[in-house]
Amino acid sequence: MSAGFDDRLADLDAGVALEGPELLHDGYRRLESWRVTLPGPDERGPIHQEREVLRAGPCIAAILVDLERDALVLIRQFRLPAALATGKGDLVEIVAGRVEPGEDLEEAVRREILEETGLEAGKALQLFEFLPTPGILDERAALFLVRVDAGDLQEHCGAVDEHELTRPFMVSIDDAVASLRDPRPRNAYLLLALQWLALNRGQLGMMLS
Repeated sequence: MSAGFDDRLADLDAGVALEGPELLHDGYRRLESWRVTLPGPDERGPIHQEREVLRAGPCIAAILVDLERDALVLIRQFRLPAALATGKGDLVEIVAGRVEPGEDLEEAVRREILEETGLEAGKALQLFEFLPTPGILDERAALFLVRVDAGDLQEHCGAVDEHELTRPFMVSIDDAVASLRDPRPRNAYLLLALQWLALNRGQLGMMLS
């Protein structure tokens, strides 16, 4: 036990042997094949796996809060995998994106906020890191809380060189948190952000002052 946390909830080094990668595809994302040998129980011996990994790398995400308007800034963006999975690809999202080579996390946050909403980021606090889909992606995302002034929110944004189209909008923080009771599917980044807001709603002013 350390710092009041249960060590049983911590991720551990698995002690596996890796062979690879074998490049399967190098496009918008790099797809690799790996061979894994895990130490198994004595009666089974080593366990061999072959797995594909989609390489996404370090990413950031941002909860954008306008304290004066008591509002959350979100975006709409088309996602092909979501359209294939549910038929509804026009997703509501928080700002998120890849960290470019040589960027630190906060630089990436500020750039993505400007690209996807047209807003300048104010005070930014890193909250925690998470692995969105560790069964197939190596994506490691850092979630930030960021103060913005949504008075100049644009109707359409997105990085032109990335062929990106985003549609920013504003919703009250209370309405956003209340939407957690809505059973319709939504993406994990947004759910994590709303759950965090639900737990920390009363501390936003202090954290972003």
